Amino acid sequence: MDISYHKKISKTCELIKKSTYSVAFTGAGISTESGIPDFRSPNGLWQRFRIVTYQEFIIDRKARNEFWKMKRELIQEIINAKPNNAHNALAELEKRGFLKYVITQNIDGLHQMAGNKSVIELHGNQRGSVCLDCEKVYPLEEVLKMLKEQELDLRCEVCGGIIKPTIVFFGEPMPEKELLMAQQIANKCELMFVIGTSLQVEPAASIPRIAYQNGAKLIFINKVQTEWDWIAEIIFYDSAGKVLKDILDVIKSEKF
Repeated sequence: MDISYHKKISKTCELIKKSTYSVAFTGAGISTESGIPDFRSPNGLWQRFRIVTYQEFIIDRKARNEFWKMKRELIQEIINAKPNNAHNALAELEKRGFLKYVITQNIDGLHQMAGNKSVIELHGNQRGSVCLDCEKVYPLEEVLKMLKEQELDLRCEVCGGIIKPTIVFFGEPMPEKELLMAQQIANKCELMFVIGTSLQVEPAASIPRIAYQNGAKLIFINKVQTEWDWIAEIIFYDSAGKVLKDILDVIKSEKF
């Protein structure tokens, strides 16, 4: 029989208290409460737009147009988004010394905006774009202006090369430095929060498994089940903002 919500919060706080090396692994589900759509839900991005792979983006102008049409909508949502209770709680846990790192699949920058200092971005970020030929960097604000004034196939003003966001596409290798660092952290962490992720995108989804295989306790916070729930010590099928705020409230109380 599943233990009560209150007991799960208490047990989680005890695990935090005992751990000397706790980390968080986050996916798109942590940002939905900030108004950013996830990918696989009924109203997610893949219901409204098709996936454009890295290979398509490089060789097919039509595919680039499709991608930038989606990005033009999403960029504005990201610019308007603010950290929610989940982001703020993780930032406070880091500030208080209870959290070493946030490893994220997200590209929205909300962890940093909330105040987390030690953030590893496995899939890049939305803060800029780069010309694939001359490597000129374009800040997010400039890209947004270009999307309003130009055709959707954005081209470099210097050399005419293809402009690509500094995010990792499907079919594109993940940044080696960030992936290696995440794997090293997973190898030595004692407690890992797995928040708002379906654990379906590899190799990022392997990070919680590495932690589990090396003896870490895992706390899953998701609204729906995943195929890896069996490796979790505690599972919350609930809002990440609610759960993490309740955890933080206990930690901030005199009882803790």
